[in-house]
Amino acid sequence: MGRTSTTRTVKLVPVGNSKGIRLPKALLRKYGWSDSVILEEAEDGIILRREAELRTSWEDTYRAMAAEGEDWGDLDATLADGLD
Repeated sequence: MGRTSTTRTVKLVPVGNSKGIRLPKALLRKYGWSDSVILEEAEDGIILRREAELRTSWEDTYRAMAAEGEDWGDLDATLADGLD
């Protein structure tokens, strides 16, 4: 899955003892950002994502478990032990 990208220069602005960036309103609206975003540090830069994108689907979870070769053979016994 390739990523297309648009490049733009934004200035760093003082925010207390830190620095921040101002994102254009149209960009915030385009990606549905309001109060917070997820910041992911990648090898080649920083990626900003909506928080909802962190949720993993059951299908993705199953695939990850299958890839790990996890053994869930004792799950029924664990669920039947009566403890909540």
